[in-house]
Amino acid sequence: MYSYEQVEKWRSLCSSSFYVLDTVKLSENYRRFQRAFTRRYEHVVVAYSYKTNYLPFLCQKLHQLGAHAEVVSRLEYELALKLGVDPASIIFNGPLKTEEDIHLALEQGSLINLDSFSEIPWVVAYAKQYPEQTIRIGLRINVDLARGGVSPLQNGYEVSRFGFCVENGNLEKALSQLTVAPNVHVVGLHGHFSTNRSVGVYRQITRHLCRLGKQHLGERLAFIDIGGGFYGELPASFGMTAAPTFEEYAEAITSVVREELAELDHAPLLILEPGISLVADTVDFVCQVIDVKENRGERFVLVDGSIHNVKPTMHAHLLPARHVCNRKSVPEASYHVVGYTCMEKDYLLQDYTGPLPDSGDYFVFGHVGAYTLVFNPPFIRERPPVLAIDGNEAIIVRGKETLQQFIPESVYRFHVDKQEVVN
Repeated sequence: MYSYEQVEKWRSLCSSSFYVLDTVKLSENYRRFQRAFTRRYEHVVVAYSYKTNYLPFLCQKLHQLGAHAEVVSRLEYELALKLGVDPASIIFNGPLKTEEDIHLALEQGSLINLDSFSEIPWVVAYAKQYPEQTIRIGLRINVDLARGGVSPLQNGYEVSRFGFCVENGNLEKALSQLTVAPNVHVVGLHGHFSTNRSVGVYRQITRHLCRLGKQHLGERLAFIDIGGGFYGELPASFGMTAAPTFEEYAEAITSVVREELAELDHAPLLILEPGISLVADTVDFVCQVIDVKENRGERFVLVDGSIHNVKPTMHAHLLPARHVCNRKSVPEASYHVVGYTCMEKDYLLQDYTGPLPDSGDYFVFGHVGAYTLVFNPPFIRERPPVLAIDGNEAIIVRGKETLQQFIPESVYRFHVDKQEVVN
């Protein structure tokens, strides 16, 4: 809980609405997740999913705790390198990798999980160019997870669009195409799926990975990569009381690994790629009340934030919100908290009942650490600063943007030469 005095002090540092990163909570989340698995299985790698929130300070904190980097673009790959991550500790996933991306990652010694047939010729070409280099890669699998005709994929999808399909023979075909280069070795399988996040689904994915690994790779199986998507701690406002814990995920996954891979002469590496579960509850968004108005019986509380700052994916969950003021007695009322954009639908809270705000008060929105900063567009206003609470210090880890940073002259063209104007 933040006091009014704390929020006022932080606001003066940031000069606008801002995010607050709790580094203690971040460390606790990582350690709890990592311990849940390493207590049950010795060979574990936790690779943080950059796409969830690639705030450099946050990523660096996780790397200091021992996290590897899981990236899905050249942009994220180069960020990991800039942060000093050992290339061998970077896992390059994702459906869109260019030939240059793949060659760079192979040169650097990073692990690549191939997602489609278009990537295979680039790996083979690189392997033939550097025959003395042993190339170890993984393949992302696509397998039917439906039970009783019901798919566990998010948004009701019945078939995942990612990876090499097992049922139609594409996985075997991919393995065959890679054998033309003798120095290319497929040593692992990747099984990230966007699902309902249940323990049963992770148990099912793990079993598929283990059995396919034994069938196609045998003793060459060096790793199985479960992917991410795990639940972390959820706020009461989400109304979900039975979300799995890290311990439950770990028990389900590692018990299958131990059972299925016991026949191998070695214990393959177990790779996990958490994102949301590590960072969602580590960031709050703080915005100030600018105005309170009433239109035909409806109260509207205008803040210097937007729905795009707290819920850019427009998910259906109710974020935890708290009103902060310096008044001792505040009457309750019903109202809407609305954002600064010119869009009617910019509601941060709708039909909310709580203490009636006044100009200069604050709202603190919790659980906004995942897919907010990375999705947050500089729409109408600049992106908010980020303040990190690190020990007893409050550090600005992303400053308030200026026009020059928002629309840099090195990228944009500001002037039109009259001779270039087409009539």
